[in-house]
Amino acid sequence: MDLRDLRTLLVVVRHGSFTAAAAELGYTQSAVSQQVAGLEQELGQPLLLRRPVRPTPAGERLAEHAARILLRLDVARSELGQLSELPSEVRVVASPLAGGNVLAAALREVRASNPSVRVTVRTVGPASAVGALAAGDADAALVDGVVGPNEPLHVADAGLFSSSALVEDRLVVAFPAAHPLGRRPSVDLDMLADGPWIVAPELTGASPEPSVALAHRRGALVQYDGSDLATLLALVGAGLGIALLPAMARFRVEGVITVPLGRPHRVHRTEVLTLRVTSPHGQLLVDALRTAASLQPARQQLSSPPPSAAPA
Repeated sequence: MDLRDLRTLLVVVRHGSFTAAAAELGYTQSAVSQQVAGLEQELGQPLLLRRPVRPTPAGERLAEHAARILLRLDVARSELGQLSELPSEVRVVASPLAGGNVLAAALREVRASNPSVRVTVRTVGPASAVGALAAGDADAALVDGVVGPNEPLHVADAGLFSSSALVEDRLVVAFPAAHPLGRRPSVDLDMLADGPWIVAPELTGASPEPSVALAHRRGALVQYDGSDLATLLALVGAGLGIALLPAMARFRVEGVITVPLGRPHRVHRTEVLTLRVTSPHGQLLVDALRTAASLQPARQQLSSPPPSAAPA
């Protein structure tokens, strides 16, 4: 199978449109159609339904394999590039809630020891952060998610990147001020299973934690596709739903109150990912991130969960 054709299939599946895929790839629509048709002919079965455009079961499976294959190839290409380049800048991508204070402190140390190094920071969704690192567009990626205490994030195949834990923080539920559960010392997730939740995949990511994902799926009535925390909290304050967020966000918004999550005991975890072959400046950044994270008080607050919420 031609790698170009696999990449084209992935883009068509993501957009659900040959026209949009052609625009992103810089091809004509007929060229995109021909590439997909060539794959179908080679494999002997249809991969896409045309009206509307959506993957067949075979197309879904091939797209899943193709995503992993192309990600690994991007990583290999980027690692080889690190061996031959002498970068003059440090490029960081970070998901919106992934340890901003730690990153800022680390970059201050990097600039202090290397004043001539140019620093670029870009905020993207969690999945896009992994893709940017794999493609060589970043020296490090800060990613986050909801997991059990001391449990690693599973954002890519094991061994694909080097990963270091930075910060784990308790979770809080953001409620509209008038919500009946908003005055409790803590609240359990099973009390919130039917929501209504505001789900923000670009801001908080798609949680790998089953109980959180199930609660979101059952109770989600509003989906916010942006990455601005203030907008999400405005939606909460307007009474459109509740949201699960890390306590370290330290937000104070009129009309929004927060309550610690009780059971199950889950945390918001931030990790730094790098290629297994990284530049000296990239390694300097990772070392600075570890040092900055060790000074964060959040880790000292994780020895036990909040007490379970009492019945109303």
